Amino acid sequence: MNLEKVVFGFFVVLAATLNFGFFIGDIDDPVLHNPFELFAAIVVNLIATVLKFGDRTQIGAVHLATSLVADLQLIGAGLMWGYAEYVSSAGMTPAWTASVVSLSGGALLANLVSIVLLVIETVSFHRG
Repeated sequence: MNLEKVVFGFFVVLAATLNFGFFIGDIDDPVLHNPFELFAAIVVNLIATVLKFGDRTQIGAVHLATSLVADLQLIGAGLMWGYAEYVSSAGMTPAWTASVVSLSGGALLANLVSIVLLVIETVSFHRG
């Protein structure tokens, strides 16, 4: 068993599950979307991105691209949440919440593509 592949797979799947946990629920209800879960999803996605930098293969490049997309959308969601909560006089309205959750949904799609790539890579691996 390759420990590097285990750690890589762990962070890829954890990034997706944390993002899914934040995403699930009524899109416009801020009570159902925990900001700490969004923060955890951002941190784990960033860790997964760092782990993807070493792979020089074509599938590694696509892994990195999906991770960068997820990072960009989750960081955008975090910035929107922070703006709505701490700068905007309206606070976390249903409209702000829907925007944050929508960005998280885009990141979730990128995470799912990354998981599909991971599964394809694993299934196509041949012991030489």
